[in-house]
Amino acid sequence: MSTIRVIEVKQSIFADNDKTAAAMRQELKERGIYLLNLMSSPGSGKTTTLKRTIAALKDEYKIGVMEADIDSDVDALAISETGAKAIQLHTMGMCHMDAAMTRQGFDQLIDNEIELAILENIGNLVCPAEFDTGAVKNAMILSVPEGHDKPLKYPLMFQVCDVVLINKMDVLPVFDFDLEKCTEYIHMRNPNAVVIPICAKTGEGMDAWYDWLRDQIKEWRS
Repeated sequence: MSTIRVIEVKQSIFADNDKTAAAMRQELKERGIYLLNLMSSPGSGKTTTLKRTIAALKDEYKIGVMEADIDSDVDALAISETGAKAIQLHTMGMCHMDAAMTRQGFDQLIDNEIELAILENIGNLVCPAEFDTGAVKNAMILSVPEGHDKPLKYPLMFQVCDVVLINKMDVLPVFDFDLEKCTEYIHMRNPNAVVIPICAKTGEGMDAWYDWLRDQIKEWRS
């Protein structure tokens, strides 16, 4: 009976991706560029949060944004209205960005003036969490209408994120959302995660988010 060779393809893919991601972070460090990977479900408010963030920080940093979607250029057009440099990345059906894809977008986005680069990842709470994009830090947005139990249902997303923005706090009275429990569940998955309640629409809590980002950029470039 012949022996069949079994190749662990997924393990190999992740190993190759991790090497590409590590090399990219090294280049970011050398060039003094901070890359943030922003993840969330569709409709959580990623683009609205980004637009307000750019408006607040555009006089401090030269900002560039990579908008990743399966199709369309809706988000890139919205970001370009802020004055930030924006490019659209189409994944052609892929549900996530990996380091090689991010590298392609990065090469088109970055010039010598860019100081803060942001990747708005594909909208879902599963696939994007599995792949290291080469970003310095991972951030995610959880919106109030999604429910406070999401850290229990999608553990990896919360495990890999350094900061969680809980968005749409203005509708908190309308939904059965327990902020204290949500924070507890997030810290069950990741004790070091920073949790910041915000409302990107009204600006509530956004200063705390800007300060966190400023501190991260300063530390990275020191």
